[in-house]
Amino acid sequence: MENLEFVRFVVDDGVAWIELNKPPLNILDIKMLKELSTALKEADRRDEVFAICIKASEKTKAFSAGADVRDHMADRLKEFIDAFNNVFYTMWSIEKPIISAVKGYALGGGCEILLASDIVIAASDSKIGQPEITVGVYPPVAVVLMPLLSGYQRAAELILTGEMIDAERAERIGLVNKVVEADKLDSAVKEFVGKLGEKSSVVLKITKRALYQSIGIEELKQKLEAVTETYINDLMKTEDANEGLKAFMEKRKPVWKGK
Repeated sequence: MENLEFVRFVVDDGVAWIELNKPPLNILDIKMLKELSTALKEADRRDEVFAICIKASEKTKAFSAGADVRDHMADRLKEFIDAFNNVFYTMWSIEKPIISAVKGYALGGGCEILLASDIVIAASDSKIGQPEITVGVYPPVAVVLMPLLSGYQRAAELILTGEMIDAERAERIGLVNKVVEADKLDSAVKEFVGKLGEKSSVVLKITKRALYQSIGIEELKQKLEAVTETYINDLMKTEDANEGLKAFMEKRKPVWKGK
């Protein structure tokens, strides 16, 4: 695909490889999010593609260390939220299996991408988490998906504290399917994709559709709309949310006022 600056798209032997390529940490800004949605839609459009793999490029040090805080400011917030949520609405519209291959940090929006994937294979030195609370906001997609994957109490712990966990704990609580040594990540992903390639592509699609029906994908979309409305209309009107974001930009500790 042409005109993609921060995302690479390659189809090889029926697999669409979508590489996040914004060194060093794949920070997600509006442009990158729009490119990711474009690549996902292109992978879905191509009949020869039976599976999609999202990974970090070799030039980067992380799957994604999260969203660009500058795009959370008032003048960009709506465009950012629309671009961000559209990635997940797009992922939820795709009936082909989506695999995330995680190296380094998968934080904030990066963590949410793996939560929305069908399969997650992570390097053993990966760090996963939702640190948004530390800057006075919360992660809407994780609020919807993490309780479904790990249970309410574990999700509450990670979202309310903002603490990172290692890949092994992420596997134990259901956020990761498999943990491998970092130098074996690519081969592990290719091995898994090879298993899918042995199956009927149309049966894979119909089965994923059935899986989505079982978890109520339409209800999840409605929940994301609801928690996003709370984010914009309640959270972002507080002094503390704006103080947290401003403090992060100014590289200082926030001063909370409780209002």
